[in-house]
Amino acid sequence: MIDPALLRTFLTVAEAGGFSEAARRLGLGQSTVSHHVRRLEGLIGRVLFERDTHSVHLTGDGQAMTSFARGILDQQDRALRYFARPGLRGRVRFGVCEDYLLGHAADVLGRFRRVHPGVDVELSVELSVVLHRRLAEGDLDLVVAKRDSGQGIRRDPLLWVGGPGPRPDPGEPLPLVLYPEPSVTRVRALRTLREHGIEWRIGCVSERLNGLRAAVQAGLGVGLFAASLVPEGLCPVEGLPDPGTVTFVLDHRTGTTGIAARALADAVLSSQWSKPDHPARPVEYA
Repeated sequence: MIDPALLRTFLTVAEAGGFSEAARRLGLGQSTVSHHVRRLEGLIGRVLFERDTHSVHLTGDGQAMTSFARGILDQQDRALRYFARPGLRGRVRFGVCEDYLLGHAADVLGRFRRVHPGVDVELSVELSVVLHRRLAEGDLDLVVAKRDSGQGIRRDPLLWVGGPGPRPDPGEPLPLVLYPEPSVTRVRALRTLREHGIEWRIGCVSERLNGLRAAVQAGLGVGLFAASLVPEGLCPVEGLPDPGTVTFVLDHRTGTTGIAARALADAVLSSQWSKPDHPARPVEYA
């Protein structure tokens, strides 16, 4: 590793055209300047200046070194400026279920970025069951996901929704558009229909919310969504049994939660979506 002080001395000599002027600019003794240049030449094994009694000129290797030296010093200065800025630093591995991502995450992440521009967010979008598992395995720091019951940051009624076209034929098994297993809303939909003796069939399965929305809009079946996150263009379907509610939780990695993750959790909790008229009690995080 090359001492930045040697590089600064070298560049000053090159710009000043001599050791005496460089020493004056740097506030160093001429012998110190000469020593710095000799040390640098010794480290790289090249002669950087041609010297005579009247002038100092860069060699070919010296000309090449000026570019390297400026680049190294510029990178060092940028690093020092970066870490000297106030505010949080770090990375948060944030997992969200897709309906929350497309419904409200952009607003939360946008406000978080404006307040904490030095924090990087690694975003994972999965089914809620998968997110809870990855959190337990230590792959994620923070998740916003659905849970079948319990306490969380919000409890929403579930709604059966369909597209703008004709409703399913009541004499036929009800076509469903669902997430694949494991899915909280899939389990709830099938359990509700079984409990009420309603025949059903799977009309379409998609891992992505946009895929579910397109399938419902196309009339392939009926979907089940949290009331606050129903995709645009879909509308409630009447006459089906009440599927109950679903809980959204904000959960964190077991053990010490980093300051950056705590800040992102605060951003989620402060959003309007996390403040319904009758919210569930927020999950505590340490």
